[in-house]
Amino acid sequence: MLLVSSCRTTIGFSLIELLVVLAILGFLAGFVGPRLVGPMCGGSKTKIAKLQIEDFATGLDLYHLEVKRYPNTAEGLAALITKPANTSSWNGPYLKNKKIPKDPWGRKYHYRLGQDGRFFRIYSLGSDNSYGGEGEAQDIMSWEF
Repeated sequence: MLLVSSCRTTIGFSLIELLVVLAILGFLAGFVGPRLVGPMCGGSKTKIAKLQIEDFATGLDLYHLEVKRYPNTAEGLAALITKPANTSSWNGPYLKNKKIPKDPWGRKYHYRLGQDGRFFRIYSLGSDNSYGGEGEAQDIMSWEF
């Protein structure tokens, strides 16, 4: 007597099942991923501005060591690249790239020398180009002043 079993056992997943799972995972990654990563990368332009301001401050300190003063407000950050007219011991340029970069929003950085000539302020007004603000619109300033 011969017994034939009609039950077949299969191990694994079919191609359609795998494609459905991959489609669901792709949808979740596309929908949820940017919401999770966005806040973590949100302040990147602010961080770039802070780093550029630190570079300016370093250049200004080198300028001060050689010239014995900081550039006045009229000379501005340009004094780090080109020798001001009334300076004899200038040995620049004092920035690596030999140019003054714009802030991450495409505008010039602001520079002011304090009244006593001992302190300076370098700042960007952020994405909104006006005083105050939060997030990317916040003002980014050097600690000097």
